[in-house]
Amino acid sequence: MAQKATIYKVELSVSDMDRHYYETHKLTVAKHPSETDERLMVRIVAFALNAHENLEMTKGLSTDDEPDIWQKSLSGELDLWVALGLPSEKVIRQSCGKADKVFVYPYGGKTAEMWWDKIQTKTTRFDNLQVTSFSEADTTALAKLASRAMKLQVNIQDGEVMVSVDDGIVYVTPEKWKSAE
Repeated sequence: MAQKATIYKVELSVSDMDRHYYETHKLTVAKHPSETDERLMVRIVAFALNAHENLEMTKGLSTDDEPDIWQKSLSGELDLWVALGLPSEKVIRQSCGKADKVFVYPYGGKTAEMWWDKIQTKTTRFDNLQVTSFSEADTTALAKLASRAMKLQVNIQDGEVMVSVDDGIVYVTPEKWKSAE
């Protein structure tokens, strides 16, 4: 019998001083049976970094042709495609053809660095691609904050991210490996 997704209720308050975005999002996040707490929290932080009234979580791991997060225009075009982990060059190429902007958030320490070393030269032609990495120490600390009902406060200033849940605070320093033009 197949396992079902675990539902997480998240109240995400975003204070992004860099983009002057201040809003609270009530999210219902389905955690796929194969998804770790680390990946779940990276997904929520990626949502906060790109927060917008039209930004949505997708089916993610359960579908191959959707990103983890996307933002569509009012007419249905894909404005933003957000992928987590280590997508193949083929997936990146297809994503860059479908959306105005594609943001990839790799994580996993040395594995992510090896992935980037291998794929970096193949991504130079994609002007709409941005790759921003999270360190293994940061994502491991984020995973410890995960719970089924969370009230997260995410503060973003000068590229630095502070994530707080109850008494726990994690400081995340995203590292931009490639910028979109």
